[in-house]
Order: sequence, then structure tokens, then C-alpha cells
Amino acid sequence: MSTQVAPVSQGRFRTDLIGFNTIILREFNRIIRIWGQTLVPPAITATLYFVIFGRLIGGRIGDMGGYTYMQYIAPGLIMMSIITNSYGNVVSSFFGAKFGKHIEELLVSPLPNWLIVTGYMCGGMVRGLLVGGLVAVIALFFTHFHVAHLLVVLSAVLLTSIVFALAGMINAIFAKNFDQITFIPTFILTPLTYLGGVFYSIALLPGWAQGVTHANPILYMVNAFRYGFLGVSDVNLGVAYGIMIGSAAVLFVACVWLLERGTGTRE
Repeated sequence: MSTQVAPVSQGRFRTDLIGFNTIILREFNRIIRIWGQTLVPPAITATLYFVIFGRLIGGRIGDMGGYTYMQYIAPGLIMMSIITNSYGNVVSSFFGAKFGKHIEELLVSPLPNWLIVTGYMCGGMVRGLLVGGLVAVIALFFTHFHVAHLLVVLSAVLLTSIVFALAGMINAIFAKNFDQITFIPTFILTPLTYLGGVFYSIALLPGWAQGVTHANPILYMVNAFRYGFLGVSDVNLGVAYGIMIGSAAVLFVACVWLLERGTGTRE
């Protein structure tokens, strides 16, 4: 019996691995193939932010948190690009698969749903990290980085990209048309990102505004990342990691559960 089970298990593992790698390679090739849409716009936008906010406005603002304004906003701009691109890659790719009807081929394959979710999540992470790295290189033309806690930088980046890649998948699962995949990024994600401490310390806000801002999860992600570079943060680092890890776990389970139920894919 054991000699029969082992080959079956090995065959299933190879099948799962091939399917998982195929999803990631397809997502990577898609990102590179349409680089004019996936990589160039974020790079141009980041450059404009650095020029306008960092150079032109930053000189009038002065230091913030003990650092120049350019140094202070650089981690926030990198994190903003990671958030928007991790989210945008999965929501557009998964909804495109639904719209083109080829998601059905993936769902009837022997791949388990948790592996499908992981594959799309990794695809979103790839784009988020590629764009984040590109923005980091651009930032070096305007300021210099001092990494205070490398492990915090890496973990904050990975956890944040995971959270928003999964959030993008949930958006894509429920979306019924292209308008619904742009509504949340435009009217929810973008305002939360701008109000999440990317361009300023919440210590500048009045008490009531600080209280409201603390309800914004992006605030904790941006500040954890900034702490990794500068060693300063507006929030408790333990709370920030609790939110990131908790959100990633809840969203992953939600994505798998929704695929198991066939929500948005069998209707």
C-alpha cells in the first residue's frame, strides 16, 4: 500500500508545482509584456511626486521627524506604489480571466483553490515589488537612504503586498464589470493611501483627526516601512504587524472560501 501511495503523492505534488509555477510565470510575462502600462506610469508618477512634493514643496516644509522632507516621504511613496500595483495586478488579471471565460479552465483543473489563490497573490507581489524597487531607484536620484532595520523593511514590504494582492482578488471575484474593478481603487484605496501618512506625520494633525487616522490600516503599513528606513514611526510597531499579519490571514481564507463556493465564478 505504501509503495502505491508514494508515487501518487509525488505525482500530485508535481502537478500542483507545475500549475503554481505556470500561474506565476503567466503573471510575470503579462507584467513584462505590457510594461508600458505596468511599469512606466508608476515610475513617471513617482518622479513627479519627488519633484513637486520633495523638491518644490519640501523645501518650504523643512524637516519632519528629524529628517529632510524628501527622506521622510520616500518610504511612503515606495509603499504607495507597492500597495496600488499589488492590488491592481490581481484585480485586473483575475477579472480579465473571468471576463475571458478562461478562469473556468483553471477552476476545473486538479489545482486546489488555495494554490490558485497563492499563485495570483504571488503574481501581485511580483508586480508590487518590481514597481517598488523601481521607485526606490528613482528615489536615490533625489535623496539617500539609510536602512535602520533591514528585516522590518523586507517584512513590511512582503506583508503589505500580500494583503493588497489578496484584497485585489476579492474585488475581482465580486466584480461584474470593468467599472467595479476601478471603483474601489479610485474611491477607497487612493484616499486611504493619501491619508495614511505617506506625505506627513499624523503628529501634525489635531487630536480628533489623529483618532480617525488610526482607523486607517494603511497608516500602520506605511509607518512600519518608514520605521525600517528611518527608525521613526507614528504607530506602535507591534500593532502594525498584528494588523498586517491578521489582514493577510483573513483575506487569504476569504479568497479560498469564495472560490470554494464559486462566488463570482459560477454565476
